[in-house]
Amino acid sequence: MLTLFVTAFMLGLLFNAAPGAVFAKTISEGAKGGFKPALAVQIGSLVGDALWAILGLLGIGLLLQLDVIRTPVAIAGIAYLLWLAWDNWQEAKTEFSVGEIDDNPLVKKALRDGMMLSLTNPQNIAYWAALGSAMGAVGVANPDVGDYGIFFAGFMVSSIVWCFFCAALVDQVFKRLGFGWAKLTYQACAVAFLYLAYASAQDLWQQTALVA
Repeated sequence: MLTLFVTAFMLGLLFNAAPGAVFAKTISEGAKGGFKPALAVQIGSLVGDALWAILGLLGIGLLLQLDVIRTPVAIAGIAYLLWLAWDNWQEAKTEFSVGEIDDNPLVKKALRDGMMLSLTNPQNIAYWAALGSAMGAVGVANPDVGDYGIFFAGFMVSSIVWCFFCAALVDQVFKRLGFGWAKLTYQACAVAFLYLAYASAQDLWQQTALVA
């Protein structure tokens, strides 16, 4: 039981620490508003992570890999990444004082963005569909509801720990930087979102070509 929890905890850290759209959005929000908006992105992403985790561990994740479901999710994700790229590039043109703005509107927007990025990420579907059908790889030959519950708990605990660690790290880094660096960060995040959209579109095209 403890081994399963620790394994899920470590897998959760690897899953959350991997660079991607959520991490880029955390940086862009933290560069402007500090700890709270950065944390809001991370917490928002947990909503999607939790949903995909539950569906994957229940085995429903395999059904979500069907093209009729996976393709619309992928298209929505690509469109949202493109919008974030444009939004971050526009934000880079707006002058502001780092950490000295009203963070309430930022927190709400960051929470929504984190949720959308996670819910429209087709990689989450594949990740949890694979784990949901491969519990034997972590030492459980015939998993029951209790095993799934322990695995899910381990993953979510590590995700919550990562949320606070990542947000605090971003806050401490950008607290010492001025608008010039924040502007460059927004531009870099815009480029990152654009690249992620391109990579997602390329992956979707390849998947469609294989099916055809």
